[in-house]
Amino acid sequence: MSKVVRARMRALVGALRGLCGGRKDAGMVTSEYAVGIVAAAGFALVLYKVVTSGQVSAELHSIVKRALDAGL
Repeated sequence: MSKVVRARMRALVGALRGLCGGRKDAGMVTSEYAVGIVAAAGFALVLYKVVTSGQVSAELHSIVKRALDAGL
């Protein structure tokens, strides 16, 4: 790599570090993981309720039946 490319890369990395607040650890803390897990579980529950509802279940059943009855 040429010196110009290295200098530009260093400048870009420095700018990105500045945007992130200069934190060395850019990962999530335990409380953020907990909130993420609760949100994911809530979304999974809502999705489960939607998929198992009568209307959606009947439509999915209809789609599967049409797919199995289709001739090749």
